[in-house]
Amino acid sequence: MIRSMTGYGRAQEVLDGLDITVEIKSVNHRYFEFSARTPRAYGFLDEKIKSYLQSRVNRGKVDVYVAVESLDTVEAQVDINDTLAAGYVKALRELSQRYQLPDDVTVSTIAGYHDIFTVRKTPENEERIWAAVSQVLSKAADDFIAMREVEGARMAEDVRARGADILEKVAFVEQRSPETVAAYRAKLEARLKEVLADKTLDERMILNEAAIFADKTAVAEETIRLRSHISQLYSMLEGGSPIGRKLDFLVQEINRETNTIGSKAQDVEIARVVVDVKAEIEKIREQIQNIE
Repeated sequence: MIRSMTGYGRAQEVLDGLDITVEIKSVNHRYFEFSARTPRAYGFLDEKIKSYLQSRVNRGKVDVYVAVESLDTVEAQVDINDTLAAGYVKALRELSQRYQLPDDVTVSTIAGYHDIFTVRKTPENEERIWAAVSQVLSKAADDFIAMREVEGARMAEDVRARGADILEKVAFVEQRSPETVAAYRAKLEARLKEVLADKTLDERMILNEAAIFADKTAVAEETIRLRSHISQLYSMLEGGSPIGRKLDFLVQEINRETNTIGSKAQDVEIARVVVDVKAEIEKIREQIQNIE
């Protein structure tokens, strides 16, 4: 199924004593680019999350936010730096004596110097945390991808409609092109009659000139290739992602054939249609820039 590179997904759940929230969002990018915001204590999750999303997403700039809050009481041990604490006490009492200040050093006073304490929590079980986070991540990713698929379907429908419009214009060019040759021949014959007056016209010369004009302005090969490219476009849209880069190349080919038709055709009506086709091609190009 066709996917857009723009999407958003969110999931929140309490698992194994952990309140976990995962948010995923993405915008278009030429390749897969990943960034994550996880709590400092859970930095080990970054690579695991990246690896998981890379298995499900091919292109796009993907940003992930993860919040993990432990609902269980975590045992912690507080160590005291006795050397540093003694230094603070000594320094405070020296201040008291030197400046005749009351000696009111208390435990509360020393507790204000946070650098004398070291808090050691019970080591986290990384596998246990990843097992819980991965479940929430999977649900957020499902929502995220579902949104990309909905947006992708909308873009694919728009591209199909524009492809159909191009085919209608190609049909007009195919019908109009032979008419321009007939019109050129009639115009050439009328001009020669005017110049030669009563003299007999050389029919072979007129035929040769018309043939040369027809060869120079013939666009049958280009319109056939255009139809083939549009058919390929439809086939790709019926398949699944990733097709963004292939579509980009195909649109370049469609644009090349259209330019050739524009340069060959010596007709105002065909030139006008070519301009319309190029406008549709540009709109298709804008759409496929966001297809995975």
